[in-house]
Amino acid sequence: MLFLRSLVFNVAFYLVLFALVVLGAPVMFFGRHGVFALARAWARISIWLLRVICGVHVEFRGVQNVPKGAFILAAKHQSVWETFALTLFAPDYSFLLKRELTWIPFFGWLLISSEQIAIDRARGGSALSQAVRKSRALLEQGRQIIVFPEGTRRPVRAPPAYKYGVAAIYGDCNVVCVPAALNSGLFWPRRQFLRRPGTIVVEFLPPIQPGMEKKVFLRLLAEHIETASTRLAEEAMARDPALAEAFPLPPQSEPTMDKRRKA
Repeated sequence: MLFLRSLVFNVAFYLVLFALVVLGAPVMFFGRHGVFALARAWARISIWLLRVICGVHVEFRGVQNVPKGAFILAAKHQSVWETFALTLFAPDYSFLLKRELTWIPFFGWLLISSEQIAIDRARGGSALSQAVRKSRALLEQGRQIIVFPEGTRRPVRAPPAYKYGVAAIYGDCNVVCVPAALNSGLFWPRRQFLRRPGTIVVEFLPPIQPGMEKKVFLRLLAEHIETASTRLAEEAMARDPALAEAFPLPPQSEPTMDKRRKA
């Protein structure tokens, strides 16, 4: 049954995505807010499909910690799920994403027209400078930057590897950073077909105020996100022992910071 429900969901999810991207592509000619409306429709439909087909519910905690205006949203990244769900909490967002995504027909055009920050990671330090410069310009307009500090999806309980990019943006742009912990990888694991029932929890943690030294900020950010994400995973596993069997817990690792200058 789990396989069948996952199959039905995956087919429905990608059909909806294809239809919205192709049929909705003309919204790019009406500015970025038309693209945002399309993205949020995708988010709400996908969350609904997960609930009715796979029995995956959603709980958002700490919503009061999300401010108005410009801020950095730094989230744990375990699944495709948060790439669309987090758009519901940032009215004028820009993701920090890899440039290759903009090469996808239709989908990439929407990314470009909505002024997302596409980074060529092969350029190393210059890519980081580009990310900081673009982020500062957008934040000065009152927009929000959504960044996954580890740069890619990480399996549940994998040793964390936080990159310097988020600290560079934080240090240069003088805005608050809202850490976000989550447990989505338990129910929509990266590179896996199955969608397991349960409750995805996103917890928006108290904002980190600007002005902190960059290395201290990055260490604090990693500590807050990892501690809360581990707690959310353990809560879910306590409710459903099958999750603990599917995701055996390795020894706890201390958060680490990747010192390579990549965004």
